Amino acid sequence: MSSFVEVTPVSGPVRGSIRPPGSKSLSNRAMIVAALASGSSRLTGVLDSVDTRVMATALQKLGIETNVDFEQKVIEVSGAGGNVPEKSAELWCENSGTSIRFLTAFCSIGNGEYRLDGNERMRERPIAPLIDSLVQAGIDAKCELENGCPPVMLRTSGLSTDRLEVSASMSSQYLSGLLMISPAAKKNLVLSVTGELVSRPYIDMTLALMRSFGAIVDEPNPAEFHIQAGGYVGQDYDIEPDASAASYFFAVAAITGGSVTVEGLHRNALQGDVRFVDALVQMGCEAEWGENSITLTGRELRGIDIDMNEISDTAQTLACVAPFASGPTRIRNIAHNRLKETDRITAVVHELKRAGIAAEEHEDGMTISPSLPQPCTIQTYDDHRMAMSFALLGLKAPGIRIADPDCTSKTYPEYFEALESLCKGSR
Repeated sequence: MSSFVEVTPVSGPVRGSIRPPGSKSLSNRAMIVAALASGSSRLTGVLDSVDTRVMATALQKLGIETNVDFEQKVIEVSGAGGNVPEKSAELWCENSGTSIRFLTAFCSIGNGEYRLDGNERMRERPIAPLIDSLVQAGIDAKCELENGCPPVMLRTSGLSTDRLEVSASMSSQYLSGLLMISPAAKKNLVLSVTGELVSRPYIDMTLALMRSFGAIVDEPNPAEFHIQAGGYVGQDYDIEPDASAASYFFAVAAITGGSVTVEGLHRNALQGDVRFVDALVQMGCEAEWGENSITLTGRELRGIDIDMNEISDTAQTLACVAPFASGPTRIRNIAHNRLKETDRITAVVHELKRAGIAAEEHEDGMTISPSLPQPCTIQTYDDHRMAMSFALLGLKAPGIRIADPDCTSKTYPEYFEALESLCKGSR
């Protein structure tokens, strides 16, 4: 693909159906849990992306037998029964936050030395709360640059503590990583959360997946988890379509006044980001929840004031719907988005302004006022969600170009082709 792609506006409402690829969040979690299980697992519907390839390659380097067929969206994993076969490994994690955080936790149950690193942006993404928890457990763990970010070095002989604490105010992934390895610990484990827990639906997703593979977890209160050290049992497991990716297609219906059906998702999907549909309903849209599909129909949009802490990966999507509403939209409680692939608050506001849209940055979010986008080239900061969300502006206004469209390969390599296919009947 070229260094930019120009989005062609539609001439009318977009109507159609689409099934996004498998969830990145579930794909990477399922690979970790399957690697920890006793016996083999067959994962279907797996996402083919940079992040999932990073995870699969890392598990292979750690000695987990992993048969990958991304063309068929299938990964077969021979679980190591709660062990890490290799006693040393160097793992390269690109800019995959789920990979480096989950793999750091995974390596802690091993018996040896492990080093995990990533690209320049990864070396700016915090991992100290997870490292602090492992140090509590008696593991020799440190951030090599002493800045609380990767590269990470672990020297471990396994997880033998019966109690751990973790701060999850910057990312729920620290907690998810520790939860997933807990059934492979040497003792039953009490895992406590200190302070605020962001993105709670991702924890619910983690717990549901763990239980699907046989884990026994009790939650006596929202900040404490009791996990039995019984391990996992290999399973056949089908990955849901990616609800974060689905947000872009729901947004297409919202801003064009069309109707789009996303197949494979439903009200009780494991991914909390299906609640993005509720945000669009607040803005005036209509939703129909089927047994295995969700249909969003666009109506006249109104601005809203919304807390997006629990669905923060869709905040950029809503920010690109907001200019087409009849009043301002205030997005709140997403300060942790500054620690993602880029500072997703500053970057979004800057690029909205580049497109001539009235936007104001706040410490915890942003306010976007009704505006007609002007021709420009949107910078994407090597952030897949910047590219995918800002492409929406180009459906309603000419001259919107997206720089570095290949950055979508992190989670959705075929995004622009899928968007074009959905919209081509409305050109």
